[in-house]
Amino acid sequence: MEYRFCGKSGLQLPVISLGMWHNFGDTDRFSTMQEIAFRAFDCGVTHFDLANNYGPPPGSAESNFGKIMERGLKTHRDEIIVSSKAGHLMWDGPYGDGGSRKYIMASIDQSLKRTGLEYFDIFYSHRYCPETPLEETVQALIDIVHRGKALYVGLSKYPVEEARRACEMMAEQHVRCLIYQDRYNMLCRKPEDCHFDFMEEQGLGFIAFSPLAQGLLTNRYINGIPADSRVAKSGVFLHREDITPEMVEKIKKLDAIAADRGQSLAQMSLAWILNNDVVTSVIIGASSVSQLDDNLQAAANTSFSPEEISEIDRILG
Repeated sequence: MEYRFCGKSGLQLPVISLGMWHNFGDTDRFSTMQEIAFRAFDCGVTHFDLANNYGPPPGSAESNFGKIMERGLKTHRDEIIVSSKAGHLMWDGPYGDGGSRKYIMASIDQSLKRTGLEYFDIFYSHRYCPETPLEETVQALIDIVHRGKALYVGLSKYPVEEARRACEMMAEQHVRCLIYQDRYNMLCRKPEDCHFDFMEEQGLGFIAFSPLAQGLLTNRYINGIPADSRVAKSGVFLHREDITPEMVEKIKKLDAIAADRGQSLAQMSLAWILNNDVVTSVIIGASSVSQLDDNLQAAANTSFSPEEISEIDRILG
């Protein structure tokens, strides 16, 4: 596994991190979760990405990760980076969502209890909350570091100007924002417009989530919508209307380029992200060890010829 320094810090992350947004809740088989996590660590994946509301139900991914730690990873704690987040709806009532100090402080205490950890390596503000003064959210993150509840803090899905102000406020109190996390893939390139410049300016690392566009950037939907697919089962994050004939045609052309490279479309999609020097790591999900192994192979070839990049851009329009 390749490791990259996270921005202008001394912390290195594996180029592929394991995310627990899906497949690690109480509705999933625990033995499979454990096999995936152990296999990932054995392959050099030292970074596990969580959030307080991951499940379902919310909180169960952290609890299950805590059990996985107890059953084998606990003795490797100093070899592991564990991140979690707070910002989205976690519990009912006025204090279970947003960016208030009340919510963030309660959230990290709950998350530490569920995981059984003494501290998180990275703790994020999961989203910008316009209803909360930015100073309040940032001060909570600063105090989390000062109190030893997290070694580093990060931001996720923040508008660039608010993210810049947050970084400046942290620096004033001698806490550096370590990392910025956002959705980034071949079909969603919004961070390229302004966030990448901001991150280089501030010396932040960047970690991408949803690298396969909820499965669109695989060959899963080339011949229709499988009955066991996420679209067919729930359609919460990827909808039937997203899979248009035009989109399928693009996927087929991308799949052909991947085949010429000796990769699956999923592997090439991950490699395409990692081809960008701004990117520190990409977060993958996995529902099986075989899927994990397939995705990890992307790290074996992350270089692209100028002709390949040009052709991919042409296909994507």
